[in-house]
Amino acid sequence: MNTLSYKTRSINKEGSDKEWIIVNAEDAIVGRLATRVAMILRGKHKPTYTPHSDCGDNVIIINAEKVRFTGKKMTDKEYIHHTGYPGGQRIELAKAVMKKNQLTIVEHAVRGMLPKNRLGHELFRNLHVYAGTEHPHQAQQPKEINLNSIR
Repeated sequence: MNTLSYKTRSINKEGSDKEWIIVNAEDAIVGRLATRVAMILRGKHKPTYTPHSDCGDNVIIINAEKVRFTGKKMTDKEYIHHTGYPGGQRIELAKAVMKKNQLTIVEHAVRGMLPKNRLGHELFRNLHVYAGTEHPHQAQQPKEINLNSIR
């Protein structure tokens, strides 16, 4: 019998080839940066993508304090959280969040684009965000990529 047999391979966390990737966020728009980083964290850019496993790469974002918003989002965008007490809903504008801690804006944007389940929490642990160009992951030999090359 001369037939082709294609088998669907399901990759698990141990079988995936995880890499370390550096993304420079200088002058990057927050939403566009977050969508591409979330896609890399999920592993959707790989031909061995498996939706139910952690087969994405580890991502290091440097220069996170230099991201920018388009339009009037810096003065109009609101970040809402709840303290857990009655009447404890708190609202902060993006300008105030940026002044307090610039890294939370990038982390919040990427976290919002990951799945809202155990897999999403596990994938978020593969994200490392730093304010400057220095990071402690030199031993992993990360490679730098241009975000515009990922679609």
